[in-house]
Amino acid sequence: MGQKSIERRLADEAATIRFGEDIGAALRPGDLVALEGDLGAGKTTFARGLIRSLAGSENLDVPSPTFTLVQVYDLRPRIYHFDLYRLSDASELSELGLDEALADGVALVEWPSRADQLLPQQRITITLTHDGSGRLASVDGTEDALTRTNRSLQAREFLDDIGWENARRSPLTGDASARAYETVTRIGEEPRILMNSPRLVLGPPVRDGKPYAEIAHTAQSITAFVAIARLLKLKGFAAPEIQAFDFDQGFALIENLGDQNFLDADGKPVPNRYAAAASLLADMHTLKWPNQVEAAPGVVHTIPLFDRAAMQIEADLLLDWYLPAVTGTAATDDQRREYALAWAEAFAGLEGAEFGLMQRDFHSPNIIWRESRRGNDRLGIVDFQDALIGPLAYDLASLAMDARVTVSPELERQTVSAYLNARERDAAFSRAKFEEAYAIMAAQRNAKILGIFVRLDRRDGKPAYLKHLPRIRDYLRRALAHPSLSRLKAFTEENGVLAEHRL
Repeated sequence: MGQKSIERRLADEAATIRFGEDIGAALRPGDLVALEGDLGAGKTTFARGLIRSLAGSENLDVPSPTFTLVQVYDLRPRIYHFDLYRLSDASELSELGLDEALADGVALVEWPSRADQLLPQQRITITLTHDGSGRLASVDGTEDALTRTNRSLQAREFLDDIGWENARRSPLTGDASARAYETVTRIGEEPRILMNSPRLVLGPPVRDGKPYAEIAHTAQSITAFVAIARLLKLKGFAAPEIQAFDFDQGFALIENLGDQNFLDADGKPVPNRYAAAASLLADMHTLKWPNQVEAAPGVVHTIPLFDRAAMQIEADLLLDWYLPAVTGTAATDDQRREYALAWAEAFAGLEGAEFGLMQRDFHSPNIIWRESRRGNDRLGIVDFQDALIGPLAYDLASLAMDARVTVSPELERQTVSAYLNARERDAAFSRAKFEEAYAIMAAQRNAKILGIFVRLDRRDGKPAYLKHLPRIRDYLRRALAHPSLSRLKAFTEENGVLAEHRL
């Protein structure tokens, strides 16, 4: 049985604007929002609130498209605001670009009844009606759309409960997970970040009776984020201050560390920032890290060990998703057997490697550059909920082979050298052993990412990640040059893993 309609009473125009923000935070590319209501019911007010929240600007000019019929906003996602009141014939709809809108963005349609049956039936319908001095809003749609809407309204309730009533919401670019982030603002307060992290859905058993996320030790709740953030701050690093949280619902209001990243105006990596991040890792890696951390009084998070089972199931994503996509056939039993043996030989090289806190995704999208600060405080760290106790070399490989940015071999060497030069002040540090662990972890991580990016396309409908595959193949090729990975390198060559495939 699907979910029932969602209803909210909107006391005034400000409440209607906030409701537009709440719906905007729930939208995904491909959504069509049909706005029903009489003249003066608040459709344009609602639309302005929604569009301005996605633009992150309360002052964005959002004219009614009554005369132009459609207004396009180049946001993420792109918004197409249709007003069909003056549509002379429903057949004109195709000329207005509705199909294009639904292919890459969100269509917001006022007066949808003028289009007869030409609008898709898979839609979110929002009906606004007069209700005394205010309005009544009703939301209908698919179960998925109503689930997303309910989640966004729960986020609004969380903000209200912690004293952030009337806060303005503006979604930020999400990541590859189910987590979402928003900038929230309120008069008289510094902007904050709302973290929306629903409890992880574990999925079916895939190996030894356990689901993938359990074997890979993926964080299942927001507790891990709160705990690791507090640990990092305790150790003197610039993780965000946690200002309010709800462990059960999976919401947290956190400090906004800024918005400047590791790239220049042309989207290219800035070498000195990578070097600074490498030096920060070197400082981190000289410290002792506990495997249990208190997230709140009486709530303890145990940081899992990055064990061989976790390493292997992540690396296996290459066989599960990437190899079938590029060859057209599923991996054979013989391929899986040889692949496992190659990794067993590689993982043996981690014997004696340094283990400690491994953030797991220490790369440019997750590091904020703070130009006005000094030392390690220049680097704000924002994504670490999946942290493990594992080989320290992993995080350097994550940084120096940045999955979202092309790092040249020269910049990779500079970044690694910045780390090694800092660590070699310790006479007990073994450069050769670290370089071996670096190659092994770089190979493991990039094999995993090849699989994940194809999975995001094939399973989750997120094809944008495929553009990164050539870069990840190049990184994997670099890592496999290390002698300890000769058997794995032979496997990739024999099975065409690193050929220039196009998906």
